[in-house]
Amino acid sequence: MRLKNINLEERMKHYHVNGLSIALIENSQISGMENVGFIEVENNRHVNQDSIFSACSISKFLTGIMALRLVEEGLLKLDESVNEYLLTWKIPENEFSKNKKVTLKNLLSHQSGIKDPESSFSELDSEKGTPSMLELLEGKTPYCNVPIKIQCEPESEFHYSDAGYCVIQLLIEDVTRKPYHQVATEYLFNPLEMDNSFLLLPDLLEMDKKEFSCGHDKYGNLVDRKYPIYPYPAAAGLWTTSLDLATLVLELINALKDKSKIGLSKHFAQEMITPQIGKSWTGLGVFLEGADKDIEISSMGWGVGFQCMMVAYPHLEKGAIIMTNGDLGMHQLKGLIGEIYQSMML
Repeated sequence: MRLKNINLEERMKHYHVNGLSIALIENSQISGMENVGFIEVENNRHVNQDSIFSACSISKFLTGIMALRLVEEGLLKLDESVNEYLLTWKIPENEFSKNKKVTLKNLLSHQSGIKDPESSFSELDSEKGTPSMLELLEGKTPYCNVPIKIQCEPESEFHYSDAGYCVIQLLIEDVTRKPYHQVATEYLFNPLEMDNSFLLLPDLLEMDKKEFSCGHDKYGNLVDRKYPIYPYPAAAGLWTTSLDLATLVLELINALKDKSKIGLSKHFAQEMITPQIGKSWTGLGVFLEGADKDIEISSMGWGVGFQCMMVAYPHLEKGAIIMTNGDLGMHQLKGLIGEIYQSMML
């Protein structure tokens, strides 16, 4: 993929976006990069290929790959009740779980029957402390102050859910008996050399010492706390570079050709980008558009101070990562990211 007929500096100025990083994929390799602007307004630190942005909900793409890798290893199964594997907490049984149990496939495709409580899953407030997944799922934190439960029969409805991915995080920690960030490091970051990717809060709290980008509002001003952190790694906690995310996309593309570096089979790579449970638009950790060899997969991140997008055409071996340090207050495809996406030539 490549950019066509777009003046990035001018469009960034138009939308008050201070920093932008784009990684392009063509023929199963990184084909180009664009790094424009600054990681902090009125600061001379330029965006470069090592600049780290909040990926927000693109974290779910990483979680999907990691979960499928554990299925590959036999530690999890896609179509069995996750309560059979959860140790430190169980999804409460109720009238909605009489006929169907929640599976990993349900959770990854947002069809578990779990709905996010209103005004939940905000950014970290140091005065409120960091929630554990157990406390969060039990509704004992200000980030989610009601217990998580099934609110409709699994597979009956689609509900985009951060809470569902918190269940996946606890599930991964329970079956591996390791912290989520350690599993990600061992299974993904180290073998793929994603050296600028971070999930562990102590690492993130050292942001001023690294190439971390600050968040900005729709007017281009710094947001409060400069580095908004979401303490739910599997759902929204990944900080990374466009280059590292492109590496993860390439891993999926290569897995479809039986050339995975992390041991992900062609079978499970294909399952990830296959419509799930009668919903044409959702795969496992990604969203879908089109079909067959032209299928487009995507994941979007939108949080305080940041917006980003991953888009790829796995069978065509093309894709792009677009990361910005601005929250425009509008859907990604209606702002700068949308203009960039539309300018790309397949």
